[in-house]
Amino acid sequence: MVATTPLLDPQKTAEIEYPSSDGLPMAENTKQFDWIVLLKSNLDAILPDFVAGDNLWYPVQGRPDIRMAPDVYVALGRPKGDRGSYMQWKEGGVPLTVVIEVLSPGNSTREMMRKQSFYARYGAREFIVIDPDDETGWAFVKDEAGEQCEVPNLEDWTSPTLGIRFVRREGRLLVFRPDGTPFRSFGELEAQAVEARERAERECERAERESERAERESERAARMAAKLAALGIDPEA
Repeated sequence: MVATTPLLDPQKTAEIEYPSSDGLPMAENTKQFDWIVLLKSNLDAILPDFVAGDNLWYPVQGRPDIRMAPDVYVALGRPKGDRGSYMQWKEGGVPLTVVIEVLSPGNSTREMMRKQSFYARYGAREFIVIDPDDETGWAFVKDEAGEQCEVPNLEDWTSPTLGIRFVRREGRLLVFRPDGTPFRSFGELEAQAVEARERAERECERAERESERAERESERAARMAAKLAALGIDPEA
């Protein structure tokens, strides 16, 4: 069940501060960081909705102590844009839809249980956990009745909400987009973006050249018509 937000005095809530950082590092090692960047950048590229990483979620207005900073999350239905934190009451009351945690050596089972309980309590539809060391993972998904169903292994599992698929090959956990293409590194995505921009620029230049050629042809035809008219010849005859 999604926790409800009580009505609060606007004057009092205006004085409450909601920090944009919990003071904790985004990642404890390069494996964890690489996974966070991979997931965030690809989800942001394929979804029209708000995607963020290491950003505090405040689900209850007036309670800055109730918060969590998922490694990656998706808020379906909310527009892209810059945010210092995700304040749910400023987002039409829309909770985070999918949250993903990438384990670090410092994470404990108790901590993951606490996070699972938090995300389920405040409305997240899916909670996905990835272990970058073992290249494994698991998930919890809410069914139509709102009950949490455990996915003990991400191998050959497709997120019912996002449509992304997890596959384990040669000891590695891979992620695929709904169209079947693999998630790409930030560098690969940037290269694709550069290639797309260059292709668009080339097409624009080609269109400009074609337009200039057509304009020259039109001017040449107009001059020829004027010469024929001066000779008393109907250019349309």
